[in-house]
Amino acid sequence: MTTGLIPENAARTYDCRQAFAEELIALAAEDPRIVAVCNDSVGSSNLVRFRELYPDRLINVGIAEQDLVGVGAGLANGGLIPFVSAAGPFLTGRATEQIKTDAAYNGLPVILCGQSPGMAYGELGPTHHSIEDLSWMRAIADLAVAVPADPAQTRAAVRWAAAHDGPVYLRIPRFKIPAVTPEDAPFHPGRSLQLTDGDDITVMAVGTMVSRALTAAEALRAEGIGLRVLNMTFVEPMDIDAVLRAARETRGIVTAEEATTTGGLGAAVASVVAQNRPVPMRILGVPRRFAPTGSASFLLEHFGLTADGIATAVRELLSHEHR
Repeated sequence: MTTGLIPENAARTYDCRQAFAEELIALAAEDPRIVAVCNDSVGSSNLVRFRELYPDRLINVGIAEQDLVGVGAGLANGGLIPFVSAAGPFLTGRATEQIKTDAAYNGLPVILCGQSPGMAYGELGPTHHSIEDLSWMRAIADLAVAVPADPAQTRAAVRWAAAHDGPVYLRIPRFKIPAVTPEDAPFHPGRSLQLTDGDDITVMAVGTMVSRALTAAEALRAEGIGLRVLNMTFVEPMDIDAVLRAARETRGIVTAEEATTTGGLGAAVASVVAQNRPVPMRILGVPRRFAPTGSASFLLEHFGLTADGIATAVRELLSHEHR
C-alpha cells in the first residue's frame, strides 16, 4: 500500500483511451513482439494511429469475439504479445470460454482490453453495458483483473501487462476522468494506493469511482468525518493486507464500482472480511437488475454511483453503528 497526495491537476479530466493508445504505440516502438487484435473496433479502441504506424501488426478479425481471443492466444503461443481490444461487454460476454480455456488455462500472455466498460454506452442499454465483467473475469483462475483509475494508471497498466507472464484483463474507461494518481506511484499486482488518511470509514474504489470517492472524502471532512480512500486497482489479485488493515483500523468499509454488486470488488472485499475480521459494509454498484434507458451520467446518478451516493453510504454506516 502506498500513501500519496492528490495531484494538483485533479480538477481537469482526461481520456484513458488516448493514454492506452499512446502507451501501446510507445511499447510497439520498443518491442517488435507487440501486436494489436481487434473486432472491427479500430476507431472505438483508439487504434487508428497504431494501424497507420504498424499496419502489419494490427489484426482485425471482424465482429467475431471468440475468434478474437483465440487468435490472440495463438499469437501469444507463437511468442508475440497481443493486446486484444474490444468493447467490454462483447469481449467478456461473448468470449468467456476462450478467455478461460485458450488464454488463462494455458497461462498465455494475452492482454484483454475491455474498452468502454461499466455503463459508458448509456442509452444503448444493458446489451452494451459491461457491468458483469468484473464478476466473470474475477472467477477465472490465473487471470489478473486490473481497473486503472486515470490516464497515469492506464499507461502503467499497459506497460505492466506487456511484461507480465500471464493473461490480464484491463478495463479502459470511455469517458474523461480526473487525474488521481500521485506522481511516481508504483503499479504492482495486488497492491492498492491509499489516497487519503482517515480513521472513521474506508472507501475502496476502482476505476471511475475513485475520483468520486475523493470528492466524497472532501465533503465529509467538513462534517468531521475522516475517510480513508483506497484505489484498489486490482480486483484480482486483491490487496488483502490493505483490506484487513482497514477492517482493523476503521469503523467500516464502503466499496464502490461501476459494476454489478454480485461478484466484483465489493463481493471480493466482503469475502475477505467475513472470513477474517467482520466489519459493517456497504457495497455500492449496480444491483442485480437491468438498467433503465438513459445517459451514463443519469445511470450513475440512478444507482447512487456518485460522490453524494458514497457520502450517504458512509453516513448510513456511522449511523448504524450507534443504533
